[in-house]
Amino acid sequence: MFFLIPMRITILIYMAAALLPGFFLLRYIYRMDKVEKEDPRLLASLLFQGVLAALCSIVLELIGSKLLNLTLSSQSKYYILVLAFIVVGSVEEGTKFFFLKRRTWTILDFNQTFDAIVYSVFVSMGFALFENVKYVFSYGLEVALPRAFLAVPGHMGFAVFMGYFYGRAKVAESRGFRRGKIVNLVLGYLMAVLLHGFYDATAMMSSSVSTVLYIIFVIVMYIVVIRMIKKESSNDRTIWQNGRF
Repeated sequence: MFFLIPMRITILIYMAAALLPGFFLLRYIYRMDKVEKEDPRLLASLLFQGVLAALCSIVLELIGSKLLNLTLSSQSKYYILVLAFIVVGSVEEGTKFFFLKRRTWTILDFNQTFDAIVYSVFVSMGFALFENVKYVFSYGLEVALPRAFLAVPGHMGFAVFMGYFYGRAKVAESRGFRRGKIVNLVLGYLMAVLLHGFYDATAMMSSSVSTVLYIIFVIVMYIVVIRMIKKESSNDRTIWQNGRF
């Protein structure tokens, strides 16, 4: 009994350290959705979609890493770039995008432009929360603080850009602009991949230049993302379908 209580407390501390940063960001996004709040059951399902995306990414990244190691030496100057942009960035943002679109594209609740950002962030936070729990329990509390300010908000940042274009793709579809829909969907995915890839690449490179680039990138991205959220929340508008809501 004396050993069970400390173990339970330790688990609670680890879980809190892993989950609280993500829940804080989720609360912020939820509060910024001012026109029409989303159904909590839908939001919970989106978090679960993010967990599914994380599980799929683990498998796909394992395959991608093995293929990368077979085709490119780890000493190559291109190794980190391929790993960051192709193996990690494209896979993780691809799985998020897949589960986001599968769950939300055709639902009736998707009737405001800001909904797209909310949906994208919730899927991404489901991914980030699962990943954060895995990292904290694997490497200890020492990784919790840096991940709370870097990795978890980073996932939200990528999601905001994806959601921005995802919403515009939905507007384009509702107005019959098929090309606009496709272009915006592709842009949303590519922007998330590029941001994610650059974030990971500069973090992986062990040089003073890459460290400076990483810090500048993170600061600028956070500023831009917060401004985007505030602007899109203020300009939230109804998505029209065939001239009627």
